[in-house]
Amino acid sequence: MSPAADAPNAIEVRDLTKVYRVFQKREGLAASLKSLFHREYKTVTAVGGVSFSIRQGEMVAFLGPNGAGKTTTLKLLSGLIYPTSGTATALGFTPWQREIAYRRRFSLVMGQKNQLWWDLPAQESFRLHEAIYHIEPDIFQRRLDELSDLLEVRKLVNQPVRELSLGERMRMELIAALLHSPDLLLLDEPTIGLDVVSQRKVQEFLKHYQREQQITVLLTSHYMKDVEALCERAVIINQGLIQHDGPLATIVGRFSQTKIIELQFASELPASTELERFGTVFDIKSPRLKLRIPRGEVAQTLTALLSRYEIEDVSVQDRPLEEVIAEVFQQEAAATH
Repeated sequence: MSPAADAPNAIEVRDLTKVYRVFQKREGLAASLKSLFHREYKTVTAVGGVSFSIRQGEMVAFLGPNGAGKTTTLKLLSGLIYPTSGTATALGFTPWQREIAYRRRFSLVMGQKNQLWWDLPAQESFRLHEAIYHIEPDIFQRRLDELSDLLEVRKLVNQPVRELSLGERMRMELIAALLHSPDLLLLDEPTIGLDVVSQRKVQEFLKHYQREQQITVLLTSHYMKDVEALCERAVIINQGLIQHDGPLATIVGRFSQTKIIELQFASELPASTELERFGTVFDIKSPRLKLRIPRGEVAQTLTALLSRYEIEDVSVQDRPLEEVIAEVFQQEAAATH
């Protein structure tokens, strides 16, 4: 469910920049000794003046290759680090001022970081959250039961975290993040490393929970299945800059110059070399194959194919979102070198 068009903004970011000075260590003993007296640094721009806004109750994908600035932006919005310049507000607060009132209203879940005590049952970490956030005991128990049931881990909350699978641990992390009913959830690669079944469980839970609670979610993920299952809008960041901000459905049309025609022939496949004059032939599984052709040539290509060959079935498809986004990242990386 999309938020109302007149819903207030939960996040507003304007010209947000984060620059790091990184020590340059050179190889060799002489260079190491020299660096004791004369240290050399280089400037790395992790986030380069990005601007975007997210409405209250919206779930938005924040996409980009490794090193694009996604995690840095989430750390800025959670108040973990200070910006070099620019402004941001989240739920009406300036995140890096770290006001207690703000910290009670958001959660950050990082797929590669644990917030649960490793050697203790997850239940003990949950009790710590109850104390930290001053959750009333009856409300705490009700929410814990609800979340445990939704995520299908009620029988595991008293088991040491180290004995849980990666998928089970991630579901426990989500419970810990949501016990205090935050209004804003920042998710950094929540399904990284999970098997397909665990990914689907997390996706289904997030979709249900966000729809029911109308919580604002900013999600980073390298798994396009996460993005397609959960988000209608995507912000693409690369080299610290926003490259796209709009509906997920428009990304393929904007960045892909080709479409895919899938053909099923009535008899044996023609030779690939014969079909290559129509486009790029791939995924051959006789009597089916696929052709990649320029977007503007679909009609004339279909006319030529149908007049020349006996074809039982045909479909025209957009390229997979994952493939298009990966190509965008590669092109932009090549352009900067």
